Amino acid sequence: MRAIWKGSISFGLVNIPIALYPATRKEELKFRLLRKSDLSPVNYKRVAEKDGTEVPWDQIVKGYEYEKGKFVVLKDEDFERVDLEATQTVDIQDFVHVDEIDPIFFYKPYYLEPQKGGDKAYALLRDALKDSKKVGIAKVVIKTRQYLAGVKPEDGALVLELMHFADELAGTEKLHVPKKVEVGKREMNMAKSLIESMSAKWDPKKYHDEYREALMEVIEEKVEAGGKEIEQKPKAKPKPTKVIDLVSVLQQSLKETQGAKKRSTMEPRGRERHGRAARTGELAAASESMKRRAKHAHHEKKAA
Repeated sequence: MRAIWKGSISFGLVNIPIALYPATRKEELKFRLLRKSDLSPVNYKRVAEKDGTEVPWDQIVKGYEYEKGKFVVLKDEDFERVDLEATQTVDIQDFVHVDEIDPIFFYKPYYLEPQKGGDKAYALLRDALKDSKKVGIAKVVIKTRQYLAGVKPEDGALVLELMHFADELAGTEKLHVPKKVEVGKREMNMAKSLIESMSAKWDPKKYHDEYREALMEVIEEKVEAGGKEIEQKPKAKPKPTKVIDLVSVLQQSLKETQGAKKRSTMEPRGRERHGRAARTGELAAASESMKRRAKHAHHEKKAA
């Protein structure tokens, strides 16, 4: 794994040399845009707005449009001039109790790895944050932007998680949400019972991208069919629950949930789910196999 940024964590007079690594990865299906008539891939070119000619990368600069059609060019040195120290430091400004921060502020995590000579100070900060249940609120510049970030312990490491500034959150003021609604005691008790019956311990491996798997199955079917259209089965759309039906819907939901839990104690749990999850690891191989079959089918069609 390659570090995307190197610098130091600073709090008080303490400086810890660190490297920043992505903590997440996305395995998205990649699609190409094709010309409809012959399925030739469509490519994009960087062209000048003025005359339409293609511009090579070494002739491209970064600029800011301060008036319509008027630009000022900014170089790497200009960005560094803003605050050289800030571009190299995760500057912790406050320590805040983890329960005081609304999770909506956090949005992108990175792992922090200590560099040469930083192990002891790194471990000290990690363990102190864990014991005190605090988060270090810091500012850091990555590339050309300053971010608010939280530094916190996670699975034996320090994690830097980017945060939204307060003015970046839209808020709920303009949403039409019920302020206060009279709910019967029976409805409330049944809703709580349903929540309790569906409660479980957090197991992240239990959840996976079912949409991606289902889409891959559609792709496999189309490859097997030689690219022909496949008949679509109509799907019933869920109907919104009417207030008058709320009690009966809660009763039925509770009944089905309890029945499902009872069956799960008699059968192997999640057989179908785990079977489909196992397919996820095979998607790359399946994709390669599909390409070979498609190529073979193309040659057979051409020979015929």
